[in-house]
Amino acid sequence: MSQQASTETSAPNGTAPLIYPDAEIRRILSETKTIALVGASAKEVRPSFFVLKYLLAKGFDVIPVNPGLAGKEILGRTVYPDLQSIPQPIDMVDIFRASNAVPGIVEEALSLDPLPKVIWMQLTVRHDEAAARAEAAGLTVIMDRCPKIEYARLCGEIGWNGVNSRVLSSKKPKLGKGYQSYGLNPRRAD
Repeated sequence: MSQQASTETSAPNGTAPLIYPDAEIRRILSETKTIALVGASAKEVRPSFFVLKYLLAKGFDVIPVNPGLAGKEILGRTVYPDLQSIPQPIDMVDIFRASNAVPGIVEEALSLDPLPKVIWMQLTVRHDEAAARAEAAGLTVIMDRCPKIEYARLCGEIGWNGVNSRVLSSKKPKLGKGYQSYGLNPRRAD
């Protein structure tokens, strides 16, 4: 089976391209249990809703964050107004907001105790200065990626939908045990 060592996206505004080794993405997704999804939407047509639903189905503990929906529920999960209000430790902060909102979210994440392990910025979201600040504090930062897409790509799901994931062979992966061959473990039985 051929595996590409990393994924790369084109860089906006003349900045350097973002390259993340598959091994790093795989490690993050396998070690992450709790995700605060900042910018969660209750609208079923919004990408943040779909990502929340997918990650919950994969067994992640996803906590929606949206001040306009605070106290309500999305997919049975209580929505919090901000990261500070979440009553449990967070492994990853997944940012579904515009790039100009990232510095404030990173600062809030850096005020948490314990600190999250990962700041993850969704597709098209990038803020190099905020990323450098988080990395200086010891956090791993991923920008311009979607954990749902990366999870599906690395465990072979996405390729069977006609998308070249760059990690597939001509053999269809076995669900369940097949996930382990991609370095990911499902958190619940499908």
